[in-house]
Amino acid sequence: MQFDLVRVHDTIARTLPDREAIVWRDRRLTHAQVADRSRRLARVLLDHGVTVHRERESLAGHEVGQDRIGLYLRNGNEYLEGMLGAWRARAAPFNVNYRYVDEELLYLFENAGARAIVYHASFAPRIAAIRDRLPALELLIQVADESGEPLLEGALDYEQALAAASDAPHGVEPSPDDLYILYTGGTTGMPKGVLWRGADIFMTAFGGRAFDGSTVESYEALAERVAKAPPIRALIGPPLMHGAAQWGTFSTWNSGGTVVFPDETDRLDAKDLLSVVERERCVTISAVGDAFARPLIDEIERGDYDLSGLAAYSNGGAPLSAKNKARILELLPHVIVIDGIGSSEGGVQGASATTKGGAVESGSFKPTAGGVVVSEDLSRVLPSDSTELGWFAQKGYVPLGYLGDAEKTRRTFPVIEGARFAVPGDRARYRADGTIEVLGRDSQTINSGGEKIFAEEVESAVKAHPDVFDAVVTGRPSERWGQEVVAIVQLREGAAADPEALREEAARHIARYKLPKDFVFRPKIERSPSGKADYRWAKAQAEAGAEAGQ
Repeated sequence: MQFDLVRVHDTIARTLPDREAIVWRDRRLTHAQVADRSRRLARVLLDHGVTVHRERESLAGHEVGQDRIGLYLRNGNEYLEGMLGAWRARAAPFNVNYRYVDEELLYLFENAGARAIVYHASFAPRIAAIRDRLPALELLIQVADESGEPLLEGALDYEQALAAASDAPHGVEPSPDDLYILYTGGTTGMPKGVLWRGADIFMTAFGGRAFDGSTVESYEALAERVAKAPPIRALIGPPLMHGAAQWGTFSTWNSGGTVVFPDETDRLDAKDLLSVVERERCVTISAVGDAFARPLIDEIERGDYDLSGLAAYSNGGAPLSAKNKARILELLPHVIVIDGIGSSEGGVQGASATTKGGAVESGSFKPTAGGVVVSEDLSRVLPSDSTELGWFAQKGYVPLGYLGDAEKTRRTFPVIEGARFAVPGDRARYRADGTIEVLGRDSQTINSGGEKIFAEEVESAVKAHPDVFDAVVTGRPSERWGQEVVAIVQLREGAAADPEALREEAARHIARYKLPKDFVFRPKIERSPSGKADYRWAKAQAEAGAEAGQ
């Protein structure tokens, strides 16, 4: 069965028309309302010629026949309406990092070939600064916000455009081939647009496939499933410009649930997030790594929140250290911690579940259907009893390729033993219990004295010290070792741990050759809004630390 994402949501809207789809601040939109508003947005796009121009069968994996629409938005209903509206018009939406400066935005919009942008008014000055250098850009739709920025010349006001648009059927029939485009974070290199067929992302990350590999067999079966589902509420913590937030949102919708956003959308405010969880009686929290976990843990310890209705803390997108996982279970013993792993190129690839009293660890996952380890030379799939170090790979529902880049498409999505795989770049090996130990991205591997050291493994060891609030690890050139391991550390407020104390604690968890040769202390670790480490920033700090003699 090949599903298209528009018909999937229309199935939910027909089955549960009055169930709330989105709760944000004082906004409460039902699935029927979201469907209506996205249909009106599609009419606006179609009236401006924004649609499909070449069908999928005539294109290579890295090519696109649909107009691209940038979603330059913070969290809110407009982001999700923008995705659905684009798909209804058979255009392809893509995520825009709202922290980017002008040159980064220019690169992104040029790389995507954006024909339209939906953006919050507070970003209007940045759009104005670069629009003359984007000849493909024809349509601007501005969403009013608290900034009070005036409407750009030639732009449409979002709400006025929707109100004026016809709600009559527009005759465009979406296809399972229509694209979901997800740009990578660009923390280790330039962002790349990953091209997914809607039918494939539905199965691997939008709730169409269960963890055991079973799949929804029909739209009728989907309707039956959501009709029987309890009306759970899921708090989506990270920004929707991040894949983990989009996947959590659509998986919730396609399971009959309601997505709830924190009131504060520009940054993580732990007090606000937990207050919303309490107010809305959310059953799950979706978060990203230690950058979310540590502030939430501190606020739970300080505050007095009724979190008795919370059943699951779901982590994805960045590592959650064993220390923080254990502390969550101490504070919320009734909660299950679900630690997922995935990538823009592989979708949801594995997960682990931990409850109070169980063994707490980080970095090992039970793979989803199609999740395997392939050999280092990409020539074969390793058997599950192999201890050979290889690559974490995904088979089955995988992307078509990278937008505009045939060579990177060929390298990342190779054919192995007759099947096509996604190999995003994580080094991995099987464990005796059948789980897969994921060691981290090869791009973040440090070669020191001939030994390969994985940054995420060292980060987890450094974070085990109670005085460490956050840490990121990178390599730095060394005359003796080729590269040396350097830890950039943010201590907890009032703490004063020295390098030897941190090194001693880390030595309890990893071999001595992996220990940082140097520690650079910073008041704050720079991360993306989604919580992912910025390794380019980390390298700059490591080099600056060497020059300063730190």
